[in-house]
Amino acid sequence: MNELLPAFQYARLPGSGDVRLNVAYAGSGPPIVLLHGFPQTHLMWRHVAADLVADHTVIVPDLRGYGDSDKPAADPAADPTGGPAAETAYAKRTMAADVVAVAHALGHDRFALAGHDRGALVAFRAGLDHPATITHLARLDVLPTLDMWDVMHGTTAAIGFHLYLMAQPPGLPEQLIEASADAFFGHFLDLWAGRPDAIPAPVRQAYLDASRAAVPSIVADYRASATVDVRDDLADRDSGNQLRMPVTVLQQDWGAALGFDAAARWRAWAPDLDHRTVSYGHFMAEEAPAEIAQVLRELLKR
Repeated sequence: MNELLPAFQYARLPGSGDVRLNVAYAGSGPPIVLLHGFPQTHLMWRHVAADLVADHTVIVPDLRGYGDSDKPAADPAADPTGGPAAETAYAKRTMAADVVAVAHALGHDRFALAGHDRGALVAFRAGLDHPATITHLARLDVLPTLDMWDVMHGTTAAIGFHLYLMAQPPGLPEQLIEASADAFFGHFLDLWAGRPDAIPAPVRQAYLDASRAAVPSIVADYRASATVDVRDDLADRDSGNQLRMPVTVLQQDWGAALGFDAAARWRAWAPDLDHRTVSYGHFMAEEAPAEIAQVLRELLKR
């Protein structure tokens, strides 16, 4: 039991392959899985999970490579250049398979799925790969991978410098980040927070400790989003594959800042779309948990 989620049980459950995930779960009723973002752990959902558990089965894992979940090597021995063999461990397709396996281990063949940031990319892939399994899909403050890369251009792309850093071949990104891990991860916790008090000091420290211990796997996760994830998403776009379940997207107004129509980009992937621009900071599940829980309940009624 974690003191921040006192009503939840914890277990290490099998994902895909030999990976096991750290999972908090509680409640009864329609199941919903909540996936965290960067540079965080499952604890970012602590308020929303405690709210939803009143009428749902709530499942909150650490993604592979994060928190207390397994951190498989990205197989540099098999391919030291960071090619296909090294990408597979953190492909969003693999991480989505983890989520489906965890829910199945808890007895759920169909469930709703909500993801923030990196977890939203995993949720997106799960929706495309497992349409008969994912009943509803929510994504918080991120674009699909292809669209993310497409809108980053010119000097405005500086806001996403970490995307380009961690897209580089294995070696230098890991070395640079490990040399100043707390400064690196703390930069995003501070810069992206609309309400700094929403992440109290003990939780912030937990995020820093977890991220510091997971630099290679976090970098591998991001590197996959510049390689194998792009190829997988291109294949789906070219084949016309879309998210067939009801989808809700909450985003800050990045479109105004970077010059794109976020809702239009989402509509190309999700015909049944509720897109909302919000005033919360990036860590919206911690900054406005009651509002986020309400949005998720509204989605589950569609």
